[in-house]
This record gives sequence, structure tokens and C-alpha cells, in this order.
Amino acid sequence: MRVVATAKDVRITSRKARVVANSVIGLPVAEALTLLSFTPRHAAREVAKVIRSAAANAENNYNLSASSLRVAHIEIEQAGIMKRYIPKPRGMAGSLFKRTSHLRCYVTDEEPEKARRSLVAMPGRSATSGSTRSAATRRRRPAQVRRAVEAAEAAAAAEAEATVPAVDAEDAEPADAAVTDIPGDEEELAPADEPEAGVVDGGGADETELAAGPEPGDNPDDEER
Repeated sequence: MRVVATAKDVRITSRKARVVANSVIGLPVAEALTLLSFTPRHAAREVAKVIRSAAANAENNYNLSASSLRVAHIEIEQAGIMKRYIPKPRGMAGSLFKRTSHLRCYVTDEEPEKARRSLVAMPGRSATSGSTRSAATRRRRPAQVRRAVEAAEAAAAAEAEATVPAVDAEDAEPADAAVTDIPGDEEELAPADEPEAGVVDGGGADETELAAGPEPGDNPDDEER
């Protein structure tokens, strides 16, 4: 059942009132009033008044429960304009328009086909209802969200690297161990035979004889002396 309340000739422009009214359409009456109480706009007070009036009409005239009421729709129409004038330089006058609006609020106790997400954490509501993100995440700016995502990815990559098992130095085979011996090359790579001790290549004479020199009797000069 839909119950209506009207506020006429409200001293507020229709454009400013629609901005506030659109933010509470589809919410329960209690949540809508709580949200409007923290809305820093002059139109929030006027919209809250008409919602309270519609809820009071439903409770007193139709015996509806206040806890089951929901803001179904809010109509805002432009009303009369009070024209005033303000002084200007050189003896001129400037026009000043004071606009008014008509506010009409509809509340109902019927459940909508698609319930709107709750904007206010009301007592008694389940924690799973509404958005799954935390309030701190919803308040973040796009740049902050991007930095948070990059930090999370970096942490995940570091954790993945830490879980990879390290290879022990003993288990790892050195590069030289991979070279295998080729049969038949041992003779070619073997060093040449070293000469025996006391033998000098080329002369064939004993090294001891060359070092000692000729005997005294072999030189003819020694006989003449």
C-alpha cells in the first residue's frame, strides 16, 4: 500500500532538491532519515520532513508498521517564483529570483522486486547484506585502489618465490662433470717420455764426463811442461 505526503511552496530550488531526493529512493524510512541527517545540503532537511510526514500518515491513518515502510518515490515540482530586485551600479537594479518547490513523497510497505543496496549500517541488520567491500575500500580513490592492487600482486609474487624449493649446491652437477672421456685419446694426450737422468739430447755423451772435462794425460801441452 502506498501512502503519500505533500509539502508545498518549500523555499528550495527543484534542481537542488532532486539531487538529495534521488539518493534515498528505495531505502527503508529509518535508513533514509539517517542518511539525510548526515547529508551536508540545505535540501536534506526539507526532504526529511516530507518523509517523516508520509511515514506518520501510514502509521496513524492506515495502521502500518513503521519498520516495514520504504521510500517508494519522491516527486519534486517547481512552484512559484518570488521576484525581487537588488541595487546595481549607475542606478540600475538587478533581478533576484527566489524559487520554491512542491515535494511529494510516497512510502509503501511492499517489498520491491529488486531491493536496493543498503547505504547505512543500521543496527539489527545482518552483516552479509549490502556491499561486500569494507567502508575503507569504498572510500578509496582510483589511484589508491591501483596502488593497493599493485602491492598485493607484488606480495603474492614474493610469496610464490619463497615457496619454490631451493636447489642444494651438492646436488647441482658442475659444468666440468658433464664432459665425458673419449676412448682412444689417452695415447695422444699422454706426455712425451722424459730423458733419463745424466743424458743430454744431441751429444749422446755422459753429462758427468762433460762437466769434469779432459783428463790431465790427454793434453799434449802437459807433457812438454
